[in-house]
Amino acid sequence: MAGEESAFTVLLGALEGLTLEGFQEFKTKLSHVHNEGSWNIPKDALVKATCPSTLVSCMGKNYGEDAAVDVAIRLFEEMNQRDLAEKILDEKVKEYKRKYREHVAREFLRYKEVDSCLGENLSVSSRYTDLTIAKKSWSQHGGEPEGADVSWGCADTTATITVQTLFKPDEGGQATQVMVLVGAPGMGKTMTIRKMMVEWVEGTLCTQFDYVFCIDCKELSFSKEVSVLDLVSKCCPHQQMPAGNILDNQEKILFIFDGFEALGFPLAQPKDELSSDPREAKLLETTLMSLFKRTVLPESSLLITTRPTALQNLGRCLEGECYMEILGFSAAAREEYFHRYFENANKAEMAFRFTRGNKILYSLCIIPAMSWTICTILEQELYKKNNLLECSKATTYMGVFYLSWLMKCRGSNAQQDLQQFLHKLCSLAADGIWKHKVLFEEKEIKDLGLDRPDLLSLFLCEKILKKGIDHGNIYSFTHLHLQEFFAAMFYVLDDDEATDSNPEALAKDVNMLLESYSKSRKDLNLTVQFLFGLVNPKSIEYAGERIGCRISPRAREDLLRWLQMRHRGLSHTGEAMMVKELDTFHFLFEMNEKSFVQSVLGCFTGIDLHDVRLTPYDQMALCFCIKQWDGLDSVTLRSCSFHQQHRREEPATGLPRQHPRWDELRSPLHRLCQALGHVGSSLQSLRLQWCGLTEGSCEALGTLLATHPSLACLELGDGALGDGGVRLLCSGLQQPGCHLRILR
Repeated sequence: MAGEESAFTVLLGALEGLTLEGFQEFKTKLSHVHNEGSWNIPKDALVKATCPSTLVSCMGKNYGEDAAVDVAIRLFEEMNQRDLAEKILDEKVKEYKRKYREHVAREFLRYKEVDSCLGENLSVSSRYTDLTIAKKSWSQHGGEPEGADVSWGCADTTATITVQTLFKPDEGGQATQVMVLVGAPGMGKTMTIRKMMVEWVEGTLCTQFDYVFCIDCKELSFSKEVSVLDLVSKCCPHQQMPAGNILDNQEKILFIFDGFEALGFPLAQPKDELSSDPREAKLLETTLMSLFKRTVLPESSLLITTRPTALQNLGRCLEGECYMEILGFSAAAREEYFHRYFENANKAEMAFRFTRGNKILYSLCIIPAMSWTICTILEQELYKKNNLLECSKATTYMGVFYLSWLMKCRGSNAQQDLQQFLHKLCSLAADGIWKHKVLFEEKEIKDLGLDRPDLLSLFLCEKILKKGIDHGNIYSFTHLHLQEFFAAMFYVLDDDEATDSNPEALAKDVNMLLESYSKSRKDLNLTVQFLFGLVNPKSIEYAGERIGCRISPRAREDLLRWLQMRHRGLSHTGEAMMVKELDTFHFLFEMNEKSFVQSVLGCFTGIDLHDVRLTPYDQMALCFCIKQWDGLDSVTLRSCSFHQQHRREEPATGLPRQHPRWDELRSPLHRLCQALGHVGSSLQSLRLQWCGLTEGSCEALGTLLATHPSLACLELGDGALGDGGVRLLCSGLQQPGCHLRILR
């Protein structure tokens, strides 16, 4: 860096400060040096080096600058010139610190996301969004004093800690030396570590440490015997590392072990004695245990990230540790993440509004990896279109995409093992949904054969009960909606094995699920919704190619028959068959297959919905189905409201028609009228009674009247249309394409 001396420059100054006798003594000792791995200086070259600058140049040419500095330090110590040796060493250490920070910057400032374009590197600082991190107080044996807790979607409800305050001293001036950062897969542990490393390089975080060594436990797991010095060397890019200076100032070292669960071995009982010498090579588990138990470098600090399933194993070998749990994105952080991902404000706003309009997706966005999944898919949609009003990717597709991301986090397991494991996992999820159960005992996990740490930790969080409870640990899915997703997968996942002989095992009876939902179990709604999405041909193909699991399409006929028959009981004999439940449209939207939608809706002639608050996602599902429904002749919406987000914003009339948000900001009725007026529509009757219509709704209705000659009856109830609205309706009525006979 400009204005900073190098150790090589300091060496030149030290030689220039020697007397003539001292300079000759240095040259004499240098003539006897035999440095391994580099050329020794020829005697005739030493004879010609009659001044310090020539000698330094000669040393650099033959040894290399770093090795030349080490040789000089050793020779000055032999000459009893310890002040000069320490001065050069101090500068070498400073120089190495700069080089190490530059190395860390190269390694951590930018990163490549899963599925990113070839060569596309992203900036950590521009993408990272603050997470909600809560302080926990597990005992040293892993016991949680207050018992297990499930707090899905509650990242806003806890007093939180930020990355910036992790290692700050408390009110008494005491700083925690051992920190454990706990989080389920996809919660952002590794990204948080990257952000910490970047801020340490920038001098805004962990400034009390001269060195922060980040060790990837996946890579470390391949090692057999290592010393602590080896761990340090793996992080350092240069051979001439001042190991003695680094290790002697242990209070200035922070070790970060990222992904402890990847080590895959218990640390409680090392096979040999713990070490106190950082240079002593021992079995990997013994060296780690020595660090964790503070028998080696006890003044250094540790930060360990882990999934909850490895927490008990880790807790047995730590002392004086403090636990932090990543709870995910708060509501504000979710919106911030979308803006950071898209960078373009208009696209970010469209994507976030779309997501917030779907309460399932919005709830799942508490998981950072799910936010990334949704943004990635919506980015592809926005690349194809200018808006998301007709997004073809439903909730299930995003769940399948997220599952494929999880599979990238696993080891190299055989596909057959994965298929069998998923079947057992889905059985657990479905059994829990049927029994209103979200917590599972350790015995249940073992009885099902799910005690596979390499796979289990991808899907379940381990919750450790307080002392005195003898049921072992308990487990939960990382989010209730993910449990519902896997419960749906239970019914369609292909199973090559013989049927479970256990009489208590849950049967794969799709019809029983659908019948229970129809009669009383409305809590099964999302499971049924996911079921439709999973048997979509594209989902089946994607799951097979990208995840390696086989989904059977056999349930399609059961789903088709159920939808065709479910509304018959709601219609009187001789009455036209009407769709009277909004969920039907969501089920068909999840299926997202034109022929299936037409097969279902071909049995009906109308829509009759009462007392429904139509969210943007509801409107999208409804309009998708209407566009495939040529036989629709009547629509009745009674006491229904059309929810529109960001009503405080300027109306569409303030924007040019080519603006990407033109359609989005128009009256929410505009989207429905567009769908009702699709080519091939035979709509005859439209009733919008007590739906809170306003003047802004009348433009869309006027256009529908003018362009849809089959429409014969329009009933608008008590909407506050205003004079302007009436004029817009009259304009439509006067058009030659309008054949309306009844207007109420």
